[in-house]
Formats: sequence, C-alpha cells, structure tokens
Amino acid sequence: MLYTPEPIAAIATAPGRGGVGVIRVSGRRLESIVAGLIGRPLTARHAHFARFRAADTSAIDEGLALFFPGPNSFTGEDVLEIQGHGGPVVMNMLLARCVELGARHAEPGEFSKRAFLNGKLDLAQAEAVADLIDAQSEAAARSALKSLDGAFSLEVRALVDALIHLRMLVEATLDFPEEDIDFLAAADARGQLVSIQGQLARVLMTATQGKLLREGMHVVLIGQPNVGKSSLMNALAGEDVAIVTDIAGTTRDTVREQILIDSVPVHVIDTAGLRETDDPVERIGIERTWAAVEKADLALLLIDSREGVTRHDLDILSRLPKALPVLRVFNKIDLTGDVPGDVARNVVHVSAKGGEGLDALRLRLLHHVGWQGCEEGVFIARERHLDAIRRASAHLDTAVEAYQQIEIFAEELRLAQNALNEITGEFTSDDLLGVIFSKFCIGK
Repeated sequence: MLYTPEPIAAIATAPGRGGVGVIRVSGRRLESIVAGLIGRPLTARHAHFARFRAADTSAIDEGLALFFPGPNSFTGEDVLEIQGHGGPVVMNMLLARCVELGARHAEPGEFSKRAFLNGKLDLAQAEAVADLIDAQSEAAARSALKSLDGAFSLEVRALVDALIHLRMLVEATLDFPEEDIDFLAAADARGQLVSIQGQLARVLMTATQGKLLREGMHVVLIGQPNVGKSSLMNALAGEDVAIVTDIAGTTRDTVREQILIDSVPVHVIDTAGLRETDDPVERIGIERTWAAVEKADLALLLIDSREGVTRHDLDILSRLPKALPVLRVFNKIDLTGDVPGDVARNVVHVSAKGGEGLDALRLRLLHHVGWQGCEEGVFIARERHLDAIRRASAHLDTAVEAYQQIEIFAEELRLAQNALNEITGEFTSDDLLGVIFSKFCIGK
C-alpha cells in the first residue's frame, strides 16, 4: 500500500434523520477500535448484529457491523462499517466514540483519496464517485457510472499506449543515428500520429458531451422591463418561480432555476429589467444583472414582438461582452400573430404565455452548446479533463509540424503523454489532488 496513515472516520449518510445511518472507519490495525466499540472480533465481509459500546460499556446504539480487511476494500485499507439508527444525535455519539478510540475525523473526499493513492481507483474514477452522487439526471448518473467502471480511463490509456509505442520508435532513431535504418518511416510513424490525433478528437467530442451532462450551461435572461423575462422563466421551468405582473420593474433581483432539456442541466437566471431608474433597490438589481451576464454561457435578449428591436435593445446589445453569444427571443407573438419557432440562426419567436415556440427555443439552446444527444458511449467528464485533452492535441499538432526535427518531435510526444496522464492521475501534483478531493462530500 502507498498510503497508510492513522485511521479516519466519518458519517457516510446524508445529514438529518433517517431509518439507518452509516459510519465508516478506514485505516490500518482497526482491532482496537473494533474491540472498544463492539467488544469482539468480526468475521471478514459478514454482517454482525452488535451493540455499540461507550467507554463505560454502556450501549450507545445497536445495529450491524461489517469489517473489510485491506487490500480488498474500497480504500485498500482495513474498513469498518457501522450501521445504526439514523438520528443525528446517535450518529454523532458513535462517531465521537470512534475518534475516542484512535480515529480522526475524515476530511472531505478522504476515503476516495485513499482509494486513489492505494491504487484502487485512478483519478478519473475517483472523480466519477462524486459525479455519480451529484448526478442531476438519469443520463448523467449512467455516464458517471461508466466513468467509475473505467470507460473513460480505458480510452485515455489506449491513447497513452499508442503514444508510448510512437515514442519508442523516436527514441530508437535518436539512440542509433548511425544505423542505416529509418525507424520512423519503416513503422509509418506519421500515419500512427495521424491515427492518434483522430482517436483523440473522438475522445474530446465524447468528453465534451459528458461535461455538458455534468455541468450544463448557464443562460441569462436580459431585456427591458416588462418584456416577459419572468414569464419565460416560468414557462421553461414549468412552475411559477418568478413573480409576474404588468408593472415594469417587478423583478428586483436575480432569480435562478435549473431545468433539464434532454438530460442537460440548464441554469436559467431571470434578471431585473435594464433601464435607467432612480429606485436604489432596482439599481442594485440591475448591477446584479450585469454581474450575471459576465458569468453566463449564453444571453437571451427578450424583445417585445409588438415593438421590435428598439434603441434601448440596441443599447443593451452594445454593452454585452463581445465574446458572449446572444439569442434574440421575440416574445408575445400571441399578441401579434407572428409564426412561432426558430426563424433565423440567432432569432426565435415565442409566446411565453401560450407556450408557442418554446420547443424551438429549447432545441436552439442545446444546439448552442453542441449537444448531440445522450448516446450509450458517453462518459462523464470535467473541464480539467477537456483542458488536458486540448493540450495533448496542441502538442500533437506541433509534433506534426516538427516531424523532421526529431528532438522537438520527441519532446512534443512526451508532453502530450504527460497531459493525458493528468486525467488518470499518473502524472499530477499534490496541489491538484487537494483541490479535487476537497470538493467531495465528507464520508466519501
């Protein structure tokens, strides 16, 4: 084992009351904790009914105890699992007893971190544990399970193996320059490199779909007061999450709601109407609107179809970040008789009140983020994975250009391999591990 510090303990079930609560302990030599808490040895991988004892031998609770000796456990260390009644007082008493017997409180994600450091999971699989817990749709849960089973890691390792083979040919050329053999030409190294680039592009496309399932997109609704932003928010959400009145300036603050469109989480932000105002509260809401705009992936500029694009709308457009995509949504077509739907690349006609054109709007949102549908091969992915793949791709592009400069060619292949190894954790830093696992829930 690579990582065997002191035992750790944590409540593994969600906070609050429940029929059953679970406490996990992981570490080496848990015999003293088992003896102090239960009073007798446990048979490996068997469920034992037990009374859990305090220091004075009085009962704290009763339930089931299971012992998984390392390395055949989730963390690769000895693991004790205690299942008791799920009240917070009882759980905290049992956890305090484990700490009293020599364990310490686990940090967020420390069980999964130990599983990674002990070689039970690679880094992509460990992250998939948290993604499975946090899945926001059935498709996201299935994709996270694929990553946990190693589907993503297998794709990455296949690319790494191909790079290692290509690097071997390059090293042979560097080691035996006097030999009258062109190892690279004989093995069609250029063809192998092109093949690796194609495989990498396919993995990037699949990982991009997985990132969308995990993180979704952030959409901000902007426009003048009383153009129907809150009505559209309610129509997309399928419930009244924002107050709707005929009074301009009703929305004073940002209202956030998450909806699912074809399994993709879409975080919709309704904002205060953008206009000049002397109302101090409304001004604060408008400031928050512009703050939300800065963080959005897409802006929906709502326009009253009865008035068309006005000078105020053009002023709003001029103030938006140049890199922010904008979709113009002409609302209230129930009052004008305009044809609903996607009438141009960046223009949609809808009626938030009657629902006409909303399906076309949903499809346009998915099209914007490049969603291609949830296929069976999609695995969950994160932005750091995509960043590593993009960097590997850039190094391979440079390698193609430097094919005749053998030393540069070799170095770019090495850098591409290191970038891909960051995904599974075979080449990474302690700082990155700290950031990743600190975002896990305690007890996992």
